[in-house]
Amino acid sequence: MRLPRPLYLLALIGFALLLLPIVGLVSRVRWETLGDDLFSSESMTALGLSLGTAACATVVCVVVGLPMALLIGRTGRRTASVLRTLVLVPLVLPPMVGGLALLSLLGRSGLIGRPIFEWSGYSLPYTTAAVVVAQSFVALPFFVITLEGALRTSGISHEQIAATLGAGRWRVLSRVTLPLVMPGLVAGTVLSFARALGEFGATALFAGNAQGVTRTMPLAIYTAFNGVGVTQDSAVALSLLLLVSAAVVVCGLRSWREDAVR
Repeated sequence: MRLPRPLYLLALIGFALLLLPIVGLVSRVRWETLGDDLFSSESMTALGLSLGTAACATVVCVVVGLPMALLIGRTGRRTASVLRTLVLVPLVLPPMVGGLALLSLLGRSGLIGRPIFEWSGYSLPYTTAAVVVAQSFVALPFFVITLEGALRTSGISHEQIAATLGAGRWRVLSRVTLPLVMPGLVAGTVLSFARALGEFGATALFAGNAQGVTRTMPLAIYTAFNGVGVTQDSAVALSLLLLVSAAVVVCGLRSWREDAVR
């Protein structure tokens, strides 16, 4: 089907809107010093902290998100609609609002954070653990929604057959349900890791921006353009690294899903 010609022009503008900023970023990379910028001590500290906290946040997403997705995917439509709405709320929240919500709950004067602080003297905000919590908060919906979609697509007929043959609940889950939705499980895990790796707003408000403690790659990039921390060349190099990571994730997901379909 041929589209009306004005739509081609609008589509071209859309592609330009998406791609030209990336071209602009790549044009600012100083290739002759890219290695030194990327492997400076400040950059490597931010990179290591980002990878470590994003990996921890991904584990949290899988551990708590898998039961959530199973509950939503195997419950009635009305209940699933309500639960799905609750899961999607962090996805549409402005990042700073997410950070403020975490502070209101877990901060030193927060709903749960205050009694914990008064009892133990421990305060979660502005620690590395707070980075993991903030990243988990924003990445969890990506995992749950991706896996829930896979569960809905797979249906329940195989599980019912296994149950009629005498398989218990855990056996049905481990031998039937999870293998059926494995592509969705992997896709959700990769997406949640990528989202955690690029998290900025909630982390900045809830965890702060301390060198070596909470300054992840996005925060290092932001800080560099305020004249503190890594150089702007290092910030551009880190941005390029995040860009490449995102491209690898997208390409990897496409190849995985196409192989899974075959």
